[in-house]
Amino acid sequence: MRKWWPLAAICLGTFMLLLDVTIVTVALPAMAADLGTTLSDVEWVVDIYALALASLLLGVGSLADRIGRRKVYLVGLIVFTAASVACAVAPNAGVLIGARAVQGLGAAGMFGTTIALLGMHYSGRDRGVAFAVWGATNSVAAAAGPVIGGVLTQYLDWRWIFFVNLPVCLAAVVLTLRSVREAKGRGRQRADVLGMVTFTVASGALTFGLIRAHSDGWTASFTLGLFATAAVALTLFVVVETRHEHPVLDLSLFRRPSFTGIMISALFLQGAAFAYLLFESLWMQSVLGYEPVEAGLYILPMCAAAFLVSALAGRFGPWPPRASIGGGLALIALGSGMQATLSAESSGSSLVAGLVVAGLGVGLVTPSLSAAALATVPPERGGMVGGAVNTFRQLGFALGIAVFGVIFQSRIEGVLKNDGGIPDPHEAAVVLSGGHARSFVAGWPEDGRAEMAHLVREAFASGLNAVLVVAAALGAAASLIVVATVRVPAAGADQQPEAGTIPGGQEPRADAAL
Repeated sequence: MRKWWPLAAICLGTFMLLLDVTIVTVALPAMAADLGTTLSDVEWVVDIYALALASLLLGVGSLADRIGRRKVYLVGLIVFTAASVACAVAPNAGVLIGARAVQGLGAAGMFGTTIALLGMHYSGRDRGVAFAVWGATNSVAAAAGPVIGGVLTQYLDWRWIFFVNLPVCLAAVVLTLRSVREAKGRGRQRADVLGMVTFTVASGALTFGLIRAHSDGWTASFTLGLFATAAVALTLFVVVETRHEHPVLDLSLFRRPSFTGIMISALFLQGAAFAYLLFESLWMQSVLGYEPVEAGLYILPMCAAAFLVSALAGRFGPWPPRASIGGGLALIALGSGMQATLSAESSGSSLVAGLVVAGLGVGLVTPSLSAAALATVPPERGGMVGGAVNTFRQLGFALGIAVFGVIFQSRIEGVLKNDGGIPDPHEAAVVLSGGHARSFVAGWPEDGRAEMAHLVREAFASGLNAVLVVAAALGAAASLIVVATVRVPAAGADQQPEAGTIPGGQEPRADAAL
């Protein structure tokens, strides 16, 4: 059993960093009330973490290849733990948001090395089992976040969603020190600092621009400035990467259809499967009046389905990535579409069947995606490709929240405009999408309050339906792309261990699998 201790260490850290992506979704109203700020302001608690995580993963993966993956993973764990304490004791929203950014930095150090560490320690069928367990951890952490967050917020306090990280992260540190071996770094290679900076600026400016677009407008000077900054930074990134001897992302890999298909599926996965959960939680709490635990429990079936399928993948797999990734994304699309049937009379139970189907898809995609990505590059670039696939995943989540926020608010505004009885539909849509539906209805004249409550429910249902339809379209498009492009064998297939690497878990050759 000792051979599985590295897997346990990696899965503990992965569980906490992914749990913290979604655990705050049901706690946002409580945070806003306690810190005396608006829900729109504390939504940055979600966005800044996902953005920091996505922006820094590429650089971290490349850095880990140079100085050592175990070292970077450990530093990330320690930074994440310290930032969790800072989040838990934050006296105001500004400190909380800043601490979440640092927490995202630590999470990037962990997440950017996990795939490479697994590939370094396991091979053959063990590798398939390891990625299946790690994939199940991914699926459960992302889906269980709202449930655990709801329980901690309702029965203790929202600050406990960060305090709970401490014992788990400390256990992960101890296990890592005792069981995870270090890979030889390539410290003499010149770091691609400019590539790291330009990618971080490009992804950050793009996400921030999308977030500001639905509050300030698409033509606002600040919004346009952010989009221009993103375009310039992305152009510089491409130029730098094509000229650097050791880039953080080898753009020549995109000439391989399989690599491109895997990166696209990683980008669309998080947006299609998880980004809409924030808006569903907002609907259930601010419109339907559910407590945090109740809102979280409606998402629990997704967690159970994802775990079940990921576990079965380890027992009966490995399955060809083309089938598991493409089929899983198709299930995610179907599940999102099944939820897009809400009306003013709908309740949280209307989401359950679709969430279960989406969870089945998540359980199929996650372990296969990581193993397939690792098979596309030589083992010494495992940190780079691990950082790349996780970067695209988290960037998809951050961009998904931003894009869905624009769609959600715009659709609410459209429904309010059609009614004609609201003086300023845009301002009303901002208030409602910010989580103040109940106070908005309570402030309406009593003789029209019932009609306004029905209109608000109708507007939210319409906004959610639009978001879910777009999520379904993303999943379907990614599924078709994967089926058309990915030609990677199942984990362990056609892979033979190399001598001279870590005992019990050699790195496989990256052969001509594409």
